[in-house]
Amino acid sequence: MADYEIVVGLEIHAELATKTKIFCGCETTFGGEPNTHCCPVCTGMPGTLPVLNEQVVEYAVRAGLATDCEIAHFSKLDRKNYFYPDLPKAYQISQFDLPLCKGGHVTLDSGKEIGITRIHIEEDAGKLVHDKVSRRTFVDYNRCGVPLIEIVSEPDMRTAEEVHEYVEKVRAILLYAGVSDCRMEEGSLRADVNLSVRHRGAEAFGTRTEMKNINSLRAIYRAVLGESKRQIEELEAGGHIVQQTRRWDDNKGASRVMRSKEEADDYRYFPEPDVVPIKLDDARIASIRASLPKLPAARVEDYIKTGVAKDDAIIITASRALADFYEQAAARSDAKEAAKWVVGEMMRQLKDRSLEPEDIPFPPAYLADLIGLCKKGEITAASGKKVFALLFDEAAAPAELVEKHGLRVVGDADAIGKAIEQALDANPKSITDFKNGKDKAFGFLMGQCMRVLGGKADPAALRVKLTESLKNR
Repeated sequence: MADYEIVVGLEIHAELATKTKIFCGCETTFGGEPNTHCCPVCTGMPGTLPVLNEQVVEYAVRAGLATDCEIAHFSKLDRKNYFYPDLPKAYQISQFDLPLCKGGHVTLDSGKEIGITRIHIEEDAGKLVHDKVSRRTFVDYNRCGVPLIEIVSEPDMRTAEEVHEYVEKVRAILLYAGVSDCRMEEGSLRADVNLSVRHRGAEAFGTRTEMKNINSLRAIYRAVLGESKRQIEELEAGGHIVQQTRRWDDNKGASRVMRSKEEADDYRYFPEPDVVPIKLDDARIASIRASLPKLPAARVEDYIKTGVAKDDAIIITASRALADFYEQAAARSDAKEAAKWVVGEMMRQLKDRSLEPEDIPFPPAYLADLIGLCKKGEITAASGKKVFALLFDEAAAPAELVEKHGLRVVGDADAIGKAIEQALDANPKSITDFKNGKDKAFGFLMGQCMRVLGGKADPAALRVKLTESLKNR
């Protein structure tokens, strides 16, 4: 495989977070009983007329501005003709030659820019439900007409790692811009992977295949590796690659043929006669731009200026909810300390509890208060971690939790002295090791003293007292 280079471009489909569909007033809420979120318009009944949802255009423009696209002052909608049973009109209203956004890019952590050819709006199709018991297929039209943006990249990605990072970056940008919930497990963000291989150093692209509707980061990564391996093995065996649409089966780790790849001519595009063109002036575009929040890349730069490590800044900004939480905590305490807690304990607790950053059950001010308690020496770092975990379980401020659970630093000299004597009496060999110059013995004894004190002693004070006690032994 070292003799070959992978060439990948993605078409990312993101469902927009509008309350109603693109051409009718039906709700877009995920779930619900089959065929309960649909009407004559989104099920394509004869005689119905679509009316474009203005917020769909605004959200698409927000996504375009967030990815440095040029926004069209004039664009239109087109009919893309094809038949699938989950698209009852037998055509999809999309955009062809005049998309809303074009010519943007997304920058990877390496500094490499992945070009964005275009971002356009379109309607989603319904969903086929295959019943293995009855061996029948049912159609749920709830998703028909849910507004989508399609983000089409240039074929600029060369590794599975770049593809994975690009999708992560796009997902974060859309979340920050507030245009999609990007819940891949619900299908609101999914990707078509266009992939070809070529001999390393060659200029011409190879024949590409397209893998449709992959809806997890892991599956996208594995699909790139699996399909590139299949194509290389086919070429090495003397065969040739056929341009096809394929489906990636993540359970089997392989792709399979769906149909021959369609071209634009196959769709017989023509302007949608029932929807007026979209016209945007400079003032409207400027207004939408002004409404955008600070995006991940800009926040990373801001955090680095306050002394936060770049890797930590990237972790924090992967989620807007986490970044917003961090910024509010940092504003009330210390930026570097807040980053350390968010990247360390916060990420650990969220993972262990299977929570998302949006689910953090306490306000940022509580983290700032906790940092303050540690800095003042009122609690140890170990106790601070205990308090942090308790914040997820109990609706109380850090200071209240410290008192309730007896976690305040033990400052009583007599109590510290007794704990040291108890630890030393139980570990005479370590005393001998220390006196023989083995430095690790001191660390061990510190740990034993902390254990006796329940981790609540001031480490600096304990170190001084333990050193004195060892001299007298």
